[in-house]
Amino acid sequence: MLYTQNSPKYRILVVDDTPDNLILLQTILEIEGYEVELTSEGVSAIEKTLQSSPDLILLDVMMPGMDGYEVTRRIRQHPEISYIPILLLTAFHDVSVVEGLDAGADDFIRKPFDQDELLARVRSLIRLKHSLDTQKRLLRQQEDFVSRVTHDLRTPLVAADRMLNLFQQEIFCPISGEMKQAISAMIRSNQNLLEMVNTLLEVHRFEAGKKTLEFSDVNLLEIAQEVVQELSPLTDEKGVALKINTHRLNPDDKTAAIILGDRLELRRVISNLIGNAIKFTDAGSINICLHEVTKPPSNSPYLILEIQDTGYGIAPEEQTKVFERFRQGTNKRAGSGLGLHLTHRIVETHGGTITLTSELGKGSTFTVSLPKPVSPDLQKLQ
Repeated sequence: MLYTQNSPKYRILVVDDTPDNLILLQTILEIEGYEVELTSEGVSAIEKTLQSSPDLILLDVMMPGMDGYEVTRRIRQHPEISYIPILLLTAFHDVSVVEGLDAGADDFIRKPFDQDELLARVRSLIRLKHSLDTQKRLLRQQEDFVSRVTHDLRTPLVAADRMLNLFQQEIFCPISGEMKQAISAMIRSNQNLLEMVNTLLEVHRFEAGKKTLEFSDVNLLEIAQEVVQELSPLTDEKGVALKINTHRLNPDDKTAAIILGDRLELRRVISNLIGNAIKFTDAGSINICLHEVTKPPSNSPYLILEIQDTGYGIAPEEQTKVFERFRQGTNKRAGSGLGLHLTHRIVETHGGTITLTSELGKGSTFTVSLPKPVSPDLQKLQ
């Protein structure tokens, strides 16, 4: 392995209870340019790994006290130790190799080992570690970029929205009707862009694992009623009927529409789906249906939410990709392709599913299925 002045010097922790083996491995690895740290027992190996994470661990299987299998398991299970490749050194048969790999080791080499084979395996695992570290670094940079961009975009958009509303209210000076119409168009465009930025930020939080949900007992019917009341002016303008159908819910069951979830995120799901239905429906109706079903094999209860519209419908070739990120439909009214992706992520996080059935020219139905765990609070209501 050739090193230049600027090449990284990789660190290898060698763990073996035989002093001669430690000296031999140290000599071989240091000649190749690696920085080597030695220890003769398992507990010390874990402590050294915690103190200063190495790029690779060469670990003897048979050691007194804690053997290599147990060391491997503890390193893999330790929450403070990120991924480090582990190369097992063994003098035994295939059964020991299987046990080591099952414990979490990445590779093995039998004693007495060939020096060239050892170095080849070391180089391979070092490349793996370097590749994974590079991917993590790029992911962190991507997360930082998305976070900064969305924050930097939201600030001027919010300021512009406030200023445009002040102009529309004639706070600064009287304006003509034509100018008010132009400002209204600018406000709508600005709000659409702000909504897209907010959605992008939410998608980023979900995919980066930084989204924290607050679970409590949530009444899905109440949320649907709130959203319908909020969006009904849009359907009134179009002459489209917007209705909630609950005839399949048990009217005597106070918990019929209650699930365990994050109210804000579930409201986002319902608002996205009804908003989409309104956008693509110019005539007819939009029906929101709620009912409960049980699913095999455990006959667990699920609450089903269906959003049915009589709009344009979605082509068969687009239906399989409708929940993908940034997947825009061919309809000229299609948005950024983030809303349905975010909706899908939220539903999945709640342990549910969302499906689509659609026919061009006849409309679409989005079906959300959410589990209904029985909590002590719900039992009290029954």
